[in-house]
Amino acid sequence: MQMQTNQELEDELHPEYDFSKMQGGVRGKYVERYRAGTNVVLLDLDVAQAFPTSDSVNEALRMLMQIAQRQKLNTALGSTSQT
Repeated sequence: MQMQTNQELEDELHPEYDFSKMQGGVRGKYVERYRAGTNVVLLDLDVAQAFPTSDSVNEALRMLMQIAQRQKLNTALGSTSQT
């Protein structure tokens, strides 16, 4: 069974949506932000209450990374000094 294909695209926009008459639009306004990428993370309510801004979340995570690095270093130094 062969499916029929429509050679012409149907214009589904209503006539009142004439984008050629729109003014003020800027092409590529957010292209740099898009290229840089975004990383959206949804926080649970209790976490969002403790860290209400992205700066506070980043600060807490950086501190956690520092603690983890110190712990890793202490563990590595402790295991080599006992041999």
